[in-house]
Amino acid sequence: MMILPSTAEMYRALVERDQSFEGLFYACIRTTGIFCRPTCYARKPKPENVEYAPTIQEALHRGYRPCQLCEPMSAASAPNWLAPLLDELKRQPDLKLRDHDLRMRGLDPVQVRRTFKRSFGMTFQAYQRACRLGTAMKSLHAGAQTLDAGMDAGFESDSGFREAFARVFGATPGRARGTALLTATWIETPLGPMLAIAGDRGLELLEFVDRRALETELHALRDKLGAPIVPGDHPILTRTSAQLREYFAGTRREFDIPLNQHGSPFQLAAWTALCEIPYGETRSYTDMARRVGSPGAVRAIGRVNGQNQIAIIVPCHRVIRADGSLCGYGGGRWRKQWLLDHEKRTASS
Repeated sequence: MMILPSTAEMYRALVERDQSFEGLFYACIRTTGIFCRPTCYARKPKPENVEYAPTIQEALHRGYRPCQLCEPMSAASAPNWLAPLLDELKRQPDLKLRDHDLRMRGLDPVQVRRTFKRSFGMTFQAYQRACRLGTAMKSLHAGAQTLDAGMDAGFESDSGFREAFARVFGATPGRARGTALLTATWIETPLGPMLAIAGDRGLELLEFVDRRALETELHALRDKLGAPIVPGDHPILTRTSAQLREYFAGTRREFDIPLNQHGSPFQLAAWTALCEIPYGETRSYTDMARRVGSPGAVRAIGRVNGQNQIAIIVPCHRVIRADGSLCGYGGGRWRKQWLLDHEKRTASS
């Protein structure tokens, strides 16, 4: 995946309906809450009212709905069951359809998954997760009242919005505000928006919102701590946002944010070792296994890196293969490459 073109170039493409940009980005319109293809014939919004997403999944994660005019969710040669299924989910965004439910509708779950993967770059279950997560994220991002946020997210009733919100964060927005232990905020970055969660003991999570496992991580975190996660402000989140801005601007190389990570002694040792990799440098999995005193645990190191829930600050992106090639990264390999290039360039300047 490539980094998006400049904002000015994408806005030009949107205004001119430049077909050469089709599939490279999606325009998310803040004032209407929809996302469009670059070639959409709808009236063009002002530049300040548009943000851009590289994929349909990220647009959904941000809480936008597909435009009815340019139909970014439609696909060539789409099966006749696709449009009714999408319409059903649009009418009831809090639905959680499983394989059994698809069979009851006369659909083959395998075919549904493959069609969504081929057409939209994600499975049907991932699409449902993206819609639920996007609903909650939009509320988080906008800071609106519960009912207003639900209506903006496309829900026809407050109860439907509350149910979808609770599936992600563990409690309805109103009820959770009075019992919150963990507070969440939305942080914009040059690589896309991130979700940050903190409590009084430190930063608990920092992930890109389009990470596939994010909703699972949120469920696990709230279950482990026995508390819901709610939108709000917290001093640690304020510090996190400020230090990330400095990091991306190239003026910060180390973070001094208190962290509250949960794991086994081996996991905690591995994550601590990650923080000891100097800015602008990389280490191999073999190096990291030796660092934690378990030379034979190379595969375990890779697995623990993938379990790190505090991106960038706990720099798992600095671990590469012994031959110097990139390996997996929860935020996507393109982001890993960008972060490494950014740090190398800044360190040498």
